[in-house]
Amino acid sequence: MTQVPVLGKNGGRTIDLDLPEVNPGLLHEVVAWQLAKRRRGTASTKTRSTVNRTGRKLYSQKGTGNARHGDRSVPTFVGGAAAFGPHPRSYGFTLPKKVRRLGLGMALADRLAEGKLLAVDGFELDGKTRSFVEWAKSHGLDGSERVFLITDDDLARRSARNLPWVTALPVAGLNVYDILRHQRLVIDAAALEPAKEETPAGGAEDLR
Repeated sequence: MTQVPVLGKNGGRTIDLDLPEVNPGLLHEVVAWQLAKRRRGTASTKTRSTVNRTGRKLYSQKGTGNARHGDRSVPTFVGGAAAFGPHPRSYGFTLPKKVRRLGLGMALADRLAEGKLLAVDGFELDGKTRSFVEWAKSHGLDGSERVFLITDDDLARRSARNLPWVTALPVAGLNVYDILRHQRLVIDAAALEPAKEETPAGGAEDLR
C-alpha cells in the first residue's frame, strides 16, 4: 500500500493505493496494443483487376522469339499491378481488459516510484496560461520536463493547453502510452480514489 499526498485547494490528505509491481514486458504489450489501434491502415495498391491497362494480348503466343505474355497488367511491366501489395486493413488486436488495467496500474506505479506523480484536488486556475505557469512553478514544474495533465477541470486544461511541454486531457483520456512518454503526471485526486475499491485505472473507460 502506497500513500499519495493530495495537493490543491482541497488537499492536505493522502490517498492509499495498492499498485502492482512494474513489469516492463507487460507495459510493452499494452503500449503496442494502444499504438496498433491508432494506425490508420490505409495503404493500398492496385491488383491486376483494378490497374488501368488493356487486357489485349501483346503479341502472338508463338513465332516472335519473345517471352509469352498475356497482357500489360502483370507486375513485371512498368505500370502494372503490384504483387502482394498492401490493402486497407486494421492493425488492432484484442488485449484482455484485465491486462490493460494492470498495465495502467503499473504505469502509475512507475511514476509514483520516481516521485513524478502529483495528485491535485482543486487547481483554482482562471483559464489563463500565466496562471498555470505560476501554479506549475510553485509545485516544481518549470518546463524542463514534459507534463501529462489529467483533469476534468476545464479551466485547468484551458490554462495549460498552449504550453508546448504540457499535454492536457480529461480523466477519460488517461492511458499508458502518454503516461510513459511524459516525465511528470499531474492528475485529479478523484481519478485515483476509486482505485482503492475498483482498479488502478482511475476511471478511464477503454484505457485508450
